[in-house]
Amino acid sequence: MTTVLTPASPLTAADRCDRCGAQAYLRVVLLSGGELLFCAHHGRKFEPELKKIAAEIQDETERLTSAPSTAADEER
Repeated sequence: MTTVLTPASPLTAADRCDRCGAQAYLRVVLLSGGELLFCAHHGRKFEPELKKIAAEIQDETERLTSAPSTAADEER
């Protein structure tokens, strides 16, 4: 999926997939001006269609496979 780095705020646990209600890891800013949020599953499922209508795609799915940081990690 095409990832665009934008100054948009990071997605949080409160951001939910518009399709199923799971935690959202993709924000799709539409050419028409709206936005859609998707979980990783639905983001992959709808990727071809989303690319056609998206002005930007904020993809944070790498958070699913990265180890969580701790305060000790940040001090290093």
